[in-house]
Amino acid sequence: MIIAISGLPGSGTSTVSGIISRRLGIDLVSAGDIFRRMAEENGMSLEEFGELATDDADIDQQIDRFQKEIASNARDAKKGIIIESRLSAWMTEPDLAVFITAPRDTRAARVAHREKVPVQDATRHIKEREACEAERYEKYYGIDVGDMRVYDLVINSGKWDQYGIARIIQAAIHAAPTAV
Repeated sequence: MIIAISGLPGSGTSTVSGIISRRLGIDLVSAGDIFRRMAEENGMSLEEFGELATDDADIDQQIDRFQKEIASNARDAKKGIIIESRLSAWMTEPDLAVFITAPRDTRAARVAHREKVPVQDATRHIKEREACEAERYEKYYGIDVGDMRVYDLVINSGKWDQYGIARIIQAAIHAAPTAV
């Protein structure tokens, strides 16, 4: 089963994906981790690398090709996998596509705590990142990241903690015809 988990910055996609991966004993691939590693390898902040990606389509396309390849290999091997990225629902033909959201102030508080920055800075970074990603994905693929029709399940992580969200997603996984 291919599980795509997407969401807005600070919504909890990485945390929830990790919980589900451990509980189900299936692999997790995070495009965000790949993107952060690429930024670090280039000696850039996430924001700087995001700006570079705005002008260099190869960065996103390289990550997206990798997602497609991993999903295809898992499908061929009849192996469960979680692919966590902003575009995983569009790129991987998932059996279950989940979008996690939360109010911006909730997400900013989480990002501020995680990155040890003031909430105002986290809010600004979130707004810039969301705008940058939306522009890139529209430009490169014609994808409107605000279109939720591609998702089977949309969850507000402002309502439940990471374990509650993981339980909701696991219930959907087990109810799916191609359950893990």
